[in-house]
Amino acid sequence: MYKATVNVTLRESILDPKGKAAHHALKDLGLPEVNSVRIGKLIEMNIDADSKDEAFEIAETACTKLLANEVMEDFEIEIHEN
Repeated sequence: MYKATVNVTLRESILDPKGKAAHHALKDLGLPEVNSVRIGKLIEMNIDADSKDEAFEIAETACTKLLANEVMEDFEIEIHEN
C-alpha cells in the first residue's frame, strides 16, 4: 500500500484571484513581508500497488484524467510507503 500526495497549482501564466485576494488580506492584517500568494490544492490517495513506480503511474493517470486540468494546472506527485 502506498500513499500518493499530489500538489496541484495553477500555472504561472494563469491569474489566481484567490491568491490575489489572500495576498491583499494578509497585507491588511499587517504582513507586508508576504510578496505574493498562489493557492492550489492538496490531494492524498491510498493506492494498492506492487511497487512505488506502479503507484506513481496510477496517481499520474488519476491526475491527468480527473484531478488536474493540464491546460491550466501543474501537479507534483510524491509517493510514500504506507
